[in-house]
Amino acid sequence: MEFVDLKAQYLAYQTEIDAALREVLETTRFINGPQVGELEMALAKMVGVREAVACASGTDALLLALMAAGIGSGDEVITTPFTFIATAETIALAGARPVFVDIEEKTYNLDPELIEAAITEATRALIVVDLYGHPADYEKIEEIARRRDLVLIEDAAQSLGARRQGRGCGSFGDFAATSFFPSKPLGGYGDGGMLFTNDGAAAEKLRALRNHGQRQRYYHEMIGCNSRLDTLQAAVLLAKLPHFPDEIRRRNEVAEFYSRGLKGDFQPPAVAAGCLSVFAQYSLRSPHREQLTAGLQATGIPTAVHYPVPLHLQPAFAELGYRKGDLPVAERVATEIFSLPMHPFLDRAVQEGIIETLLRLNRTL
Repeated sequence: MEFVDLKAQYLAYQTEIDAALREVLETTRFINGPQVGELEMALAKMVGVREAVACASGTDALLLALMAAGIGSGDEVITTPFTFIATAETIALAGARPVFVDIEEKTYNLDPELIEAAITEATRALIVVDLYGHPADYEKIEEIARRRDLVLIEDAAQSLGARRQGRGCGSFGDFAATSFFPSKPLGGYGDGGMLFTNDGAAAEKLRALRNHGQRQRYYHEMIGCNSRLDTLQAAVLLAKLPHFPDEIRRRNEVAEFYSRGLKGDFQPPAVAAGCLSVFAQYSLRSPHREQLTAGLQATGIPTAVHYPVPLHLQPAFAELGYRKGDLPVAERVATEIFSLPMHPFLDRAVQEGIIETLLRLNRTL
């Protein structure tokens, strides 16, 4: 059993994917081929923004957004402690200081009620994560960002295809970043990323930054980096894109089946009113996580923990001075959270077996 069955997905779309890759191989347009621009236009339309700028990874997308916004030394950026390290790592790489704010108990996203208290004279930006594919509370967060004149960056690495109050994830804030890591809801066959914005001038700056700071070859207006999306990855993503709405529907069906079967023993993942999640993960909480995951794995059912140590307690951020107890919700969730297999090709009979095994294990504790 696979935690994310990428092979089943490839076999389902093999004809289209192979043809798309063959076209790139035959034309040898491996860098900045036409498929990159085609993907940018298709995803900008899907998300509902004017501009999309492809890059080499979701991590680079976040860093490029910070660079385009002029965030650097002496600046503070507020973000969540409960996410993959890339979110805060890019703040440090830009030369700024990450400031961690605790999360909501139900959605595990940044708690908007705690943001104001963390704002100082040095605060320049917010990076807000849509954890596990569920949109954050942007009605409140966007209002704070406007009122306090802060740059708002949406980390949509897990939420491409999700929606909140009719708006697509990737359309919130000044910039949004997503990832095409293979296990993401829309994944490539390697690293890749995309930035979204409604600001045409910012998009042009991003295009220069991703290509060594040049708009014209060998004329470098600014310090940039090498962060272009490979044409092969764009081709794979274009082949998968027509199937993406159906995969989102199937992800939600898988999540609903889990939730119906486990309700009573476990609290199903929360989905706020007016939201569509893409369930990048299907995660549950239990004070007996270690026993449950060990029992599941002993029967051949893979599990994962996203994430076992919140960022404010990671050694990489020790110099920031956070201590255990500073962000209690994130710390508590990190000790209890675990994820079950989740992908659009999860067989119903297999899923029933996962549910039955988990309930049996839980009732023995």
